Amino acid sequence: MLTNTDKKIDPVIQTFMVTLSNLISDFERNQYKTVKISGSDMLAYLMELQGLKQVDLTDELGGQSVVSSILSGARDLNLRQIKALAKRFKVSAELFI
Repeated sequence: MLTNTDKKIDPVIQTFMVTLSNLISDFERNQYKTVKISGSDMLAYLMELQGLKQVDLTDELGGQSVVSSILSGARDLNLRQIKALAKRFKVSAELFI
């Protein structure tokens, strides 16, 4: 019985696949520019998606004034808050960094 590792790959097909992959990668890099999103912007987006208010995040972030300061950009998220938000929203902490 042949497995995928036993099969020989046709060099023409391999060259085609590498070329196609490179072309797609170049297209995506040129068409879809990545934008750096702040932790507070990501938080606001996730809150909107889940219909949350500032008071809903006081356990993770502190008092409502802290939540308000973070959302306005006047205050940055600290490591403890980032970990708590990642756990609450079930996302990677990197989204808030």
